[in-house]
Amino acid sequence: MRLLPIAVVAALLSALSFSVPAHAMAGTTYYVDSKAGNDDSAGTSATAPWKSLDKVNSADLKPGDAVSFKRGSSFTGPLRLEAGGTAARPIVIQAYGRGPLAKISGMDDDCVVVTGSHWRISGLRASGCRWAGFQVGGDHNELAGVHADRNIAGIFVTPSGSRNTIRDSVLTDNNRMSVNDEGGDNDSGAFGVLLQGDDNLVTGNTITGSFAKSMDYVTDGSAVEIFNGDRNLVTYNTARNNETFTELGAQKGKTATGNVFAFNVVTSSRGRGSFLITRGPHHVVGPVKGTVAVHNSVYLPARNTIGWSCHDGCAPSILKLRNNVIVVGGEAGWEDGKGADDGGSVYKGLVARFKLGPKSVMADPKFVSRTDLRLRPGSPALGRGLTLTPKWYGGKALGKDITGKPLAGTPDAGAYQH
Repeated sequence: MRLLPIAVVAALLSALSFSVPAHAMAGTTYYVDSKAGNDDSAGTSATAPWKSLDKVNSADLKPGDAVSFKRGSSFTGPLRLEAGGTAARPIVIQAYGRGPLAKISGMDDDCVVVTGSHWRISGLRASGCRWAGFQVGGDHNELAGVHADRNIAGIFVTPSGSRNTIRDSVLTDNNRMSVNDEGGDNDSGAFGVLLQGDDNLVTGNTITGSFAKSMDYVTDGSAVEIFNGDRNLVTYNTARNNETFTELGAQKGKTATGNVFAFNVVTSSRGRGSFLITRGPHHVVGPVKGTVAVHNSVYLPARNTIGWSCHDGCAPSILKLRNNVIVVGGEAGWEDGKGADDGGSVYKGLVARFKLGPKSVMADPKFVSRTDLRLRPGSPALGRGLTLTPKWYGGKALGKDITGKPLAGTPDAGAYQH
């Protein structure tokens, strides 16, 4: 099994607990208000704000500066964030005032385009954009508390985007396709998050409605799609009513190696769906190597569903699963070749086309309800999990369930500890 290098884990954990001392943040704060602003104003106070994104795009922003967007404002994108902050003095995007988040829209471009590094971005909504609500191509950026909807991709981390954090955000109904034509097995779109870069952290987000009609696949979409990206950590997310939670692929010469999915809660009331789809070397976008899924809770009750699929040359080097609880109305899981490496999990489905690993069972896990995937007393998932080293789920600081309860002793399977 390929685990996250220590340096990568340290960087991801640092992003989880990032805070900036007040003195390090000292810089100029600019204000933008689409309703009461004036681009001839100085922009350095809430009583004399700028009006347009053009002023922000042309501003000579320095490390430690901040741009505050008035709640209730509405702009046509793009907002281009090209300057560079530093670890000690990031450049900040934030909200002020009362009301809904400032909204950036526009079908001529992606709405928020981040090519700089060390930005801390919050307080914005990107809606109805050309392709991506937020396009992130730099490194060491953090998106926290942003909203994205009605895009092809709510957040797109480009191949050059690395060591970025996407956390505590709401990505809903990103339900448009970029390619949707007959034949070619090439339809694409409806992504909550699309990761093509490396070493990024996606944590604590609510991702819903990543789902669109497809001429090739009937429907398609993913809460978190990974294509070519290596060593990304996807953890503590709540996903509802997406087509798929995650689908992984890689072009020839790439591998999408070492991505980890831990402590996510996935539910859907849709007629079809899946938790995880990955590929071996015989697939046109395979092999995808070293994927790890650990302590996830999944409930997809419709008949046309599958828990996980590892196909076209599956092997333990392709997919490892530990301590998951997966309930579907269709196939609990599917493998070919040498098969995936499974253990410590509870599955329920019409069929299971894979070999159960150590301590794994087919049984009803006794979720509290269709939407509350905590475990009721007597659940076979209680104490079912295998004891894992912290490297399995991204580091010692992440050894806790989705509510923050630490793992202790023999763990329960799933995202919740009893």
